[in-house]
Amino acid sequence: MAHDTTDMPNGPEDPLTDLLRRGARDLIQQAVEAELQTFMERYAEDRLPDGRRAVVRNGYQPERRVQTGIGDVPVQVPKTRDRSGGGRHFTSSLLPPYLRRARSVEELLPWLYLKGVSSGDFQEALSALLGDQAQGLSASTLGRLKQQWLTEHADWRERDLSAHRYSYWWADGIHFNLRGEDDERACVLVIIGVLPDGTKEFVALDDGMRESEQSWYELLVRLRDQQGLPQGPRLAIGDGALGFWKALARVYPDTRRQRCWVHKTANVLNRLPKRSQPKAKSALQAIWMAETRADAEQAFDAFLTAYGDKYPKAAETLRKDREDLLAFYDFPAPHWQSIRTTNPIESTFATVRLRTAKTRGCVTRNTVLSLTFKLGQSAQKRWRRLRGYEWLDKLERGVTFIDGVEQTEPTNDEASSITDRSAA
Repeated sequence: MAHDTTDMPNGPEDPLTDLLRRGARDLIQQAVEAELQTFMERYAEDRLPDGRRAVVRNGYQPERRVQTGIGDVPVQVPKTRDRSGGGRHFTSSLLPPYLRRARSVEELLPWLYLKGVSSGDFQEALSALLGDQAQGLSASTLGRLKQQWLTEHADWRERDLSAHRYSYWWADGIHFNLRGEDDERACVLVIIGVLPDGTKEFVALDDGMRESEQSWYELLVRLRDQQGLPQGPRLAIGDGALGFWKALARVYPDTRRQRCWVHKTANVLNRLPKRSQPKAKSALQAIWMAETRADAEQAFDAFLTAYGDKYPKAAETLRKDREDLLAFYDFPAPHWQSIRTTNPIESTFATVRLRTAKTRGCVTRNTVLSLTFKLGQSAQKRWRRLRGYEWLDKLERGVTFIDGVEQTEPTNDEASSITDRSAA
């Protein structure tokens, strides 16, 4: 029996795509109905004076089509009516009223540019990926979208941060290949922060020059003076880029520093012969995996003793950042996994780095900035809260942590201070 294809976009010429599209429609409809059922159960006991339910189903909203990776999919969202006049109505989180494109399509647009697809080839690429229904996503449309993304980024970088307080920052510079007329030293300066409830968000995402001190300084000053962020985080995590650390000391001198162990390990191993690297890597791991600072200090000294004479450059690379590498011991232990490295930034932009590595000369400075902003905003929606975020409140209240453990009794130095004040 022939399938009815009158309600589907591309007709019967591609049975597989037609089948997938029908399956997508059915799955979406089932998911929305499940959302509706949860909503109706929430108000099942609410009744009118005559005993009838206050919140009832009331048909469907007009059909609309959502662009997805397999073409347009028709959807209908159920409607409800609140007969009590309370204004309660069903809104699908899966299909909010404004949604016209699936997230995969929204992410596809910047990805295609980062992959090196030129504007002239964009329509062909979109048609191959989305079918004939991709006409609304032409190269000219993408040009307008790129300008819109730049405008969105410009507005975002001027947002008010006066009500924000960050416990941790991760900072790094993301480098890209640019067209010949652009300065190839350009990079995107990125800061991700943790709010008191454990939520992670982008604090800054800005244009920079080789992660220079001046570029970082201008960014941090803007955060402090123009966006209303007078206080820096408790701890900043970054790699060995001196520009950030120098600028941070000038703008937020009270912020402590934690050097990324992943970057430091790579830097140390690069100064050792390959035959020595596996054993040295285990020795380095013994430092940052130690349960206490005392154990870490002992493992630190053991590494310097073992490699200092034969490989002084490797030993010095580790030794010079000793304090910054062990700062995490003064913060809650549940956070250690997150604050020992810049992984939140690395994992977010790993694919971006990979896709731009082989596309030399594919994008301009403004394009990279706008695309990175859009991809970052998309990635941010999927971030999880910081593990052990419950400890952030105590950290912000100034509770002392030693070896990751909350100190409920005064330390020896604090006790001595109390005794001296009492005697006076």
